[in-house]
Amino acid sequence: MRVYLDHNATTATRPEAIAAVAETLATVGNPSSVHADGRGKRRLVEEARATIARLVGAQPSGVVFTSGGTEASNLALSPSIRDPRDSRPVTRLIASAIEHPAVLAGARFPADAVTIAPVTGAGLIDLAALDRALAEHAAAHPDERAIVALMLANNETGVIQPVAEAVALAKRYGALVHVDAVQAVGKIPVDLDALGCDFLALAAHKFGGPAGVGALVRRDEGLHVEEAVVRGGGQEKGWRGGTENVAGIVGLGVAAEAAGRDLAAFARLAEQRDRLEAGVKALGPVTIFGAEAPRLPNTSCFADPRVSSSSAMIGLDLAGVSVSSGSACSSGKAKASPVLDAMGATHDLSNGMLRASFGWSSGPNDAETFLAAWSGIVKRIVSQANAA
Repeated sequence: MRVYLDHNATTATRPEAIAAVAETLATVGNPSSVHADGRGKRRLVEEARATIARLVGAQPSGVVFTSGGTEASNLALSPSIRDPRDSRPVTRLIASAIEHPAVLAGARFPADAVTIAPVTGAGLIDLAALDRALAEHAAAHPDERAIVALMLANNETGVIQPVAEAVALAKRYGALVHVDAVQAVGKIPVDLDALGCDFLALAAHKFGGPAGVGALVRRDEGLHVEEAVVRGGGQEKGWRGGTENVAGIVGLGVAAEAAGRDLAAFARLAEQRDRLEAGVKALGPVTIFGAEAPRLPNTSCFADPRVSSSSAMIGLDLAGVSVSSGSACSSGKAKASPVLDAMGATHDLSNGMLRASFGWSSGPNDAETFLAAWSGIVKRIVSQANAA
């Protein structure tokens, strides 16, 4: 039986979400139609919208359904943002160096309008550097605004960012803040008001819903993006055109309700993560990335300088264990991690990085199964090196 430890890439779909999706697909109706069948589908969409709002402490009117976290971030990070509280145009994006490619590559700002804010060796945004970047933009362009992009939890290391502190800095300069919370929602408590950010992105398949559906959440109803990514018939109040993916949205809502209910159980995954890390450290000179910072309870990112990630992943896969060597959104390639590079990791460590991530469906002995396979890989590689 295989052991799946790649839940940060995508987690198992919850049975109740599968059942809800199937039930929805078995009925007919377009949520924009005014007849009874259409109204029934509209009710399902709005119920899911309210559920998502409750999970992240928002208002239902601030929830916009998208195809996932990538589209949600692409939608928010646009120079066409309009804010009735501040008429200045948004002309600069300041993004942390460890953002997901959806932010670093997908933002709709020209390259010369993007500033990358560094992170510390622990994987936390350098707040002093962020302050300087905001101050420089405000001084040079007092009639313009910036938007800061800072993820809540890193997809590779699991490090939880000081979002509330970053928001306080941004507000001092009149900047907006977008938070990629894709890896955090459903794993740790997330509250839009406590964070203070303006936009927040989430994706269903990270907490047990179907892939291909997510949401962008606004804290203030007045915020608007004039240039939508998907244009069409004005659905989602003009934020996203096209007939809603009702079955996916229903699955998103059902998974969100279950994930919110199971947050305490998810927190206990830290026990397995810690057993895994103690075990890999006992086998050699392993570096645990982000261990000195707050982290998601399910995520371990580590490297043994004696073992390449490609060799380790092949060996673990053959042993029936699924892990990753970084973001699953990097075309499936095993290569040096930009996140670890930004943290100042040496090249051999960055090239040897593995990420093991537990999920709601993980078994109680998954860490021990991983360690048994890992021990065999390390012993074989060390033996080969000594014989050479």
